[in-house]
Amino acid sequence: QVQLVESGGGLVQAGGSLRLSCAASGRTFSSYAMGWFRQAPGKEREFVAAISWSGGSTYADSVKGRFTISRDDAKNTVYLQINSLKPDDTAVYYCAAARRLAPMVGGHGIHYWGQGTQVTVSS
Repeated sequence: QVQLVESGGGLVQAGGSLRLSCAASGRTFSSYAMGWFRQAPGKEREFVAAISWSGGSTYADSVKGRFTISRDDAKNTVYLQINSLKPDDTAVYYCAAARRLAPMVGGHGIHYWGQGTQVTVSS
């Protein structure tokens, strides 16, 4: 069993930055691919970024160049650095864990979800 707890969300102005964190319980964290998803009001949850157990990463086209995903296995934590925030980035951001990275991009194979952290970007 793995529990995921996100933090770091908040209210920021457009152009600002945030770093989201997702702390995982359990000793098998390093064997999981980890990802971030987001859900804006009235929209479906969408893939944002993911990182494999070996450190390879992939991003949604809408966030490439602005978002960076990283992981610290010693701390059982995955991060999402968000720069140049836009109002369209406003959403609840969710952390996810899966055995494999590729299916995660399509929202499949997710074993665990966090409860989410709100990011609100003002114009």
